[in-house]
Amino acid sequence: MKFMKLGSKPDTFYTTEAVRSVSSEVSSDLTVQVKGNRYLLHKFPLLSKCLRLQRLCSESPETSQHQVVQIPDFPGGVEAFELCAKFCYGITITLSAYNIVSVRCAAEYLQMTEDVEKGNLIYKIEVFFNSFVLHGWKDSIIALQSTKAFSVWAEDLGITSRCIEAIASKVLAHPSKVSLSHSYSRMGRDDVSCNGSESLRYKPMMKGWWAEDIAELSIDLYWRTMIEIKSGGKVPGNLIGEALRIYASRWLPNLSKYINIEKEVESDRELDSTREVTSKSRLLLESIVSLLPAEKGAVSSSFLLKLLKAVNIVKASSSTKTELARRVGIQLEDATVNDLLIPSLSYTSDTIYDIDVVRMILEQFMLQGQSPPTSPPRTRRNIERRRSRSAENVEFEFQESRRSSSASHSSKLKVAKLVDGYLQEIARDVNLPLPKFLAIAEAIPDFTRLEHDDLYRAIDTYLKVN
Repeated sequence: MKFMKLGSKPDTFYTTEAVRSVSSEVSSDLTVQVKGNRYLLHKFPLLSKCLRLQRLCSESPETSQHQVVQIPDFPGGVEAFELCAKFCYGITITLSAYNIVSVRCAAEYLQMTEDVEKGNLIYKIEVFFNSFVLHGWKDSIIALQSTKAFSVWAEDLGITSRCIEAIASKVLAHPSKVSLSHSYSRMGRDDVSCNGSESLRYKPMMKGWWAEDIAELSIDLYWRTMIEIKSGGKVPGNLIGEALRIYASRWLPNLSKYINIEKEVESDRELDSTREVTSKSRLLLESIVSLLPAEKGAVSSSFLLKLLKAVNIVKASSSTKTELARRVGIQLEDATVNDLLIPSLSYTSDTIYDIDVVRMILEQFMLQGQSPPTSPPRTRRNIERRRSRSAENVEFEFQESRRSSSASHSSKLKVAKLVDGYLQEIARDVNLPLPKFLAIAEAIPDFTRLEHDDLYRAIDTYLKVN
C-alpha cells in the first residue's frame, strides 16, 4: 500500500478537558467547533491555507479574545479536520488509501486551493491520488469503499468515478489472465500485480483475484464497477457470471429463515429488522439479475434457480422473476429436480412449490431451438441472396443447422426426464390442483418421452395422495 507523508514538525496536539489544543508559545485566538468537538487553535496558520475559514471568521464578530467558528456539517469528521489543521501547522501527517478520500473532501470544504497558497493540500492530495492510489489495485478498492461515507462529496469531486474506472481498467488490461476459480488464498492473491505480471512463488494462486476483491464492495458501487467492466467488452460472459455468483454467495444471507417470518416475530423491532434485511436483499438480488451476461450458459442453471428461489422470499419485482424464468428456460436441460423445487410463498396459493414459475420456465424452453429446415433452402430468392457465397459455405451452414436441430432434440429429451422427475415430487402435495399437475405434464411434447415409467409413477403418487 502506498502512503504519503506531509510536513516535518512533531505532533504537538493534546487534549485537556475534552478540548483539543496545540502546544505553542503564542496564545490561541480561534475556537473551531467541529460536530460538537472543540479546538483551540491559531488563526494565522489556518487562515493562510483555508479560504472558508477566512470567510467564516470575517462573518463572525470578535466578541471575545477567542473568535468562535462552527462547522457542524464538516465532511470527514474530527479526524479529517485534525489532519487538515496539522497540515496547516506543518505537523507531519500520513495519507493513504484509507483516509485520503475523507481528507480530500475536508480540504475541499475548507477550500485549501492553490489560489490561497501554492502547494496547498488539495493539490498535493490530487497528485498522490492520481499518481499512486489509482495505480494500485488494493488502494483503488479501499479508496472506493471509503467513498460511501462521503458519497455526495466523492461524486462531486469525481473520486468515485475515478476509482471505478481505475479498477475496471486493471481487470480489462489482461482479460485472458482473468481466470476465475474459487480456490485460492489471499496471501497468494496479494502477490499478484494488476498489470498481469505475477510472483513466481505464487503463480498457481493467480485464479480468481479480481472477483473476490471487488466482492467486498457495497452493491451500488459493485454494480457500477461491473457495468464498467462489462462495457469494456473484453471479459468473457462466463467470468462475469462467476463473479456474480461469488458476490451473491458473499452478500445474500440464508434467506430461507425469513420465510413467513413476519407472522412469527414478536416485536416491532424484530419486524423492522427483518424487513430491512429483506429490502436490502431485494435490491441486491435485482441488481445481480440486471448484471447477468446475455450469453447462454454464462451462469449455471443451478445459480439462476437459486436466485429465482430468493425472488419469492424477498418479494422481488415481477420483471426480475420473469427475466430469471426466461434465462432458466434457455438452458433448462442443465437443471436438476431439486433446482426446480421453488417454495411457493404466495398468499393466493396453498401449494408447497411455485408451480406457475416452473410452467413459465417450460414455456420459455419450448420457444427455444425451433427445428430448422431439413434441407438447404432452394428458392430462387434465397439462391440469389447466396450467390456471392461459395458452395462450401452453404454446405457448412447446412451441417451446422442439422447439428443445432439434433442438439435441440437432445435437450428436449433431457428436459422430459427432468419434468417427470419434478412431477413425482410435486405429486406429494395434497393441495396441488389437478389442472396444474396436468399443465406441467403436458408442457412438453409426448414424443420427447422415450419411456413413460416416471410419468406413471408421478400419476400414481398423485392419485394416492389426492
